[in-house]
Amino acid sequence: MQGLLVTNEFFRTEKFDGIYDMLCAAFKKGGLPLTRATNAETALEISRSGRLKDINFILFWDKDVLLAKRLENLGYKVINSSRVIEICDSKALTAAVFENSGIKTPKTFIAPFTYDNVGYTSYGFLERAADILGFPMVVKENFGSFGEQVYLIADMNGLKSLCKRLSPRGFIMQEYVASAAGTDVRIHVVGDRAVAAVKRTAKNGGFISNVTNGGQMSAFSPPKEFLDLAIRVCSYIGADFAGVDLLFGKDGEPILCEINSNAHFKNLRDATGINVASSIAEYVKTVIV
Repeated sequence: MQGLLVTNEFFRTEKFDGIYDMLCAAFKKGGLPLTRATNAETALEISRSGRLKDINFILFWDKDVLLAKRLENLGYKVINSSRVIEICDSKALTAAVFENSGIKTPKTFIAPFTYDNVGYTSYGFLERAADILGFPMVVKENFGSFGEQVYLIADMNGLKSLCKRLSPRGFIMQEYVASAAGTDVRIHVVGDRAVAAVKRTAKNGGFISNVTNGGQMSAFSPPKEFLDLAIRVCSYIGADFAGVDLLFGKDGEPILCEINSNAHFKNLRDATGINVASSIAEYVKTVIV
């Protein structure tokens, strides 16, 4: 069995290369060697020949949803699926999918759609959102990573100013979960198992806990209800693996914050000694062999 690891052509860093190396090493050890190709290279190859030579499955480590869909249409097993990547990548879609799931999330108001050449010509919806969510309020652009494109807004003037700046980019507005106090839990789920977890804390009393933004990460043993919820979240959307970010509610209960279909795990290995790549390789073997 030969797999293809699809990565992004245009975003390359030492940290990402380290993750790709960990995946390739783990899959090779598990008897499932990976060939690595970028999304651009892969798109050109299937456009030219209609197939990928000697490839049995695809580990898709990118957010190129359209390419993932094209590969699925050709009959390839894509892990994670294009639908899972799509749900995780869009914060608005994540909110919509979980709205009636029975899984607790922060109160959320999804900004209404507008056209690129029109933008927002009125802002009454912001006042209605503020009535529901109150201030301070968290605003997140639909697409963003590493804790970027996330804002803590103190009042209506700040909300209107940000909306004008973001228009017409999509965004969501969420209640500020004060009990989380700049702390969250990331649980890596593979298949139906929670394989590793860390607690992340924002720097200097901030509210964004992502390590790339300067947050601190430490090994953590979450309560069972946190582990169970993370597994349930992944099962609900059909994720093969994901990093699930949970907040602490006012009574200590878990609240779903975000899901990451290609969650980074290099820093997690440094903090916990657990190599998530090995768990992913073991899992993939069970679903393709």
